[in-house]
Amino acid sequence: MLISIVAPCFNEEDVIARFHDAVQKIAEELLPLGHDMEFVYVDDGSRDRTLEELQRLAELDARVRYVSFSRNFGKEAALLAGLRHASGDAVIVMDADLQHPPELIHRMVELHDQGYDQVIAKRTRTGDRLTRTVTARLYYRLINRLVDVELVDGVGDFRLLSRRVVDAIVDLTEYNRFSKGLFAWVGFPSTTFEYENATRAHGSSSWSFRSLLNYGLDGLLSFNNRPLRAALYLGMALLLCTGLYTAWIVGAALINGVETPGYVTIITAVTAAAAMQMIMLGIIGEYTGRIYYEVKGRPHFLVKATNVDRAPDPARCGGHPTKDLIP
Repeated sequence: MLISIVAPCFNEEDVIARFHDAVQKIAEELLPLGHDMEFVYVDDGSRDRTLEELQRLAELDARVRYVSFSRNFGKEAALLAGLRHASGDAVIVMDADLQHPPELIHRMVELHDQGYDQVIAKRTRTGDRLTRTVTARLYYRLINRLVDVELVDGVGDFRLLSRRVVDAIVDLTEYNRFSKGLFAWVGFPSTTFEYENATRAHGSSSWSFRSLLNYGLDGLLSFNNRPLRAALYLGMALLLCTGLYTAWIVGAALINGVETPGYVTIITAVTAAAAMQMIMLGIIGEYTGRIYYEVKGRPHFLVKATNVDRAPDPARCGGHPTKDLIP
C-alpha cells in the first residue's frame, strides 16, 4: 500500500528538514510491512527559504513531491492542493512544524488496516491556557447546536484518509472550504484516538486571535443556514414586541390621557432596532459574499513551481485536473 504524507508549509525553512527526517524514518520502518510512502509538500507562499528547502529535499529523495503557490492562499487551499497531488492508497494529513507527532503514523496505519476510512488523531488540551480551553469548549458546544455536522473539540486536520475519502473531498469544488467540516460531512467509517498535545519545534503559530475568530465563523456559516432562519424568527419576535408595546402605549393613553413622550424609551427602542438590523444585514452579507465568491469560479490556488511533471488524475480531482494549475 502506498501512503501519501501531505504537509502544508508556511515559513517552515528551519524545521522542514527535521520533519522530513522524522517521517522518512517512519517510512523505513513501514517498508518491511508492505507499505511504501511518498511525501507531498505544499508551500503556501512562504516568504523565507521554504521552497529552496523543498527543492533540496526533492533532489535528495525521489519520493518528495512539492507544489509552491504564487502567493499565500491559506491552509485550506494548501490542503486541497496536497490531496489533489497525493496518489497514495491512503493519505495522512499533518503539519510540518512537528506538532503532529510522526510516530503516530504507525497507529494510524494499523487502524486503517482494520477497515477504517478515517483515522482521526484527537489532541488533548494539556498545557493550553485555561482561557483558550474554556473558549474552545464553549465554541464547540455552541456550534454543534447549529451546524449540520458534528465537530469535536481537539480534532483537526491530523488524520489518515482512505482513497475513497480523498476522492470525495476533492470532488467538493466549493470555494469557501472548511476542511474540518468537510471531513465530517463525507462520513465513512471513522475512529478516533487521543494523543498528548505537542509544542512547535520552531517559531510561533501564525494563527492570531482574528484568524481564529474568522476560522470559527467559517465553521459556523459553511454548514448551515440557521443564522438566516434565526434572523427571521428574531424579526417576528421584534414585531410581536412592537405590537404589544404599541397596544400598551395606546391603552395607557386612553386611560391616563396623553403624557409627554419618554425620551429614554424612544432612544432605547430605536437604538435596539437599529442594532438588530445591522446584525441581520451582516449575517445576510456573509452568505451573500460566499455566493459572490462561488459564482466567480476562481481557482483555489495558482502554482508557481512544482516538481510534479503531470497533472493529477482527473478521476481523483473532481473532473478538473488542471483548473488550479499554471503550466
